[in-house]
Amino acid sequence: MRALVISDVHGNLPALEAVLTTAAGQFDELWNLGDVVGYGAHPNEVINLLRPMALINVRGNHDRVCCGLTSSQGFNPVAAEAANWTQRTLTQENLEWLRGMPKGPIRATARALVAHGSPLHEDEYIISMRDAWLPLQRMDAEITFFGHTHLQGAFSQRDQEWEEARPVYTTRDQAEELAIDVPAGTRHLINPGSVGQPRDHDWRAAFAIYDDVAERVTFYRIPYDIERAQKSIRAAKLPDRLAARLSVGK
Repeated sequence: MRALVISDVHGNLPALEAVLTTAAGQFDELWNLGDVVGYGAHPNEVINLLRPMALINVRGNHDRVCCGLTSSQGFNPVAAEAANWTQRTLTQENLEWLRGMPKGPIRATARALVAHGSPLHEDEYIISMRDAWLPLQRMDAEITFFGHTHLQGAFSQRDQEWEEARPVYTTRDQAEELAIDVPAGTRHLINPGSVGQPRDHDWRAAFAIYDDVAERVTFYRIPYDIERAQKSIRAAKLPDRLAARLSVGK
């Protein structure tokens, strides 16, 4: 089985379309780690594309706020403005779909869980090995796929050996991929990166494909029509920062 693992689309339709085009024919299941909406100007179009495709969905914090389950008071002003705009823009059907998204973690296979933030709490950020240490010990599976930070990479444990892996790519304007092995008996926290709003200074859309037979995860970065995404944000009169930051991946 091969799973396309995506996270943090954030209403960026051109980025999601590029990911699905690139990954076509390479996966059997789609796992969505949350934050489908917020920031970007195509919330309904993104949901309409993902709903029939995703086998597994877990909610993100922006999903909760954008559908009214929780308040935007904890967001910065730009994020709150985008969330409020998204809530007004979503169709009733898509609002209800977001409200019904389950809280992670969710078991995807015998070896793998999916979550938005930490497998210990959906809103916790895992950025460093210090953050990853406890979840690696306590998670109820050998592998947890998570998002939330918009930073592609992995934290791994094998016996007493600990490793943090961040993919290092050679370009910023072409499609690239890098693979890591996840053999049985090892433990991993794996972030596929953000489809719609990367924050690692690489503007390209990020995703991963997990092959449970080969025991391998392949990370991808691909270009997409960023100008289309930026124009749609500006046409919707959302804060210009949401368009400008896409160019620099932060």
